[in-house]
Amino acid sequence: MTKPESNLKIFFIKLIAITFAIIVVLNVIYNTFLAEKLDVLNKLSKIDKNTAEVIKDKLRSELKSGLEKERILTEEDADLIKQFFNKISTELK
Repeated sequence: MTKPESNLKIFFIKLIAITFAIIVVLNVIYNTFLAEKLDVLNKLSKIDKNTAEVIKDKLRSELKSGLEKERILTEEDADLIKQFFNKISTELK
C-alpha cells in the first residue's frame, strides 16, 4: 500500500501538469483565433479625427457619384433585392 504522502505528491504533480496544459491550450487558442480579430478591433477603435474625416469624405463622394448615375443597380441586382425583400416581408407577417 502506498503512503498518503506519496499519493498527495502525485496529486500535486498531476494538478500542476494539468494546469500547465490548460494554460498552454488556452494560449494557443487565443493566439490562433482571437488575436487577429482583436487586432482589427483595436485598429478600428484607434482611428483619429483626421482619419475619420477622410473616411467620411470618401463615403460622401461615393454616395454623390452613385446618385449622379442614372441607375445604381443592374436589372439582375434589382430583381434579386426585390425578391429578397418580398421574402423577408412575407416571413415577418
